[in-house]
Amino acid sequence: MSPGWIDTAYTEHTGADAAQHPAGRVGNPLDIANMVLYLCSDKASFITGENICIDGGMTKQMIYHNDFGWTLNVEGI
Repeated sequence: MSPGWIDTAYTEHTGADAAQHPAGRVGNPLDIANMVLYLCSDKASFITGENICIDGGMTKQMIYHNDFGWTLNVEGI
């Protein structure tokens, strides 16, 4: 698995930090745990050799708010 931004403190992020994620929020440990449980279940018995990205869609975006001077304008969202 390839996790993205996973906040282990379960902080409720708002503004650009949350809005920049296509899922609309920062990830938390339960997002990872739920995938692990699924992969350990019989429902995933035909999945082999996969890299599962758990990042709320950030891989598609490829940039984070405040990286390299980029700023997300949350007023337009």
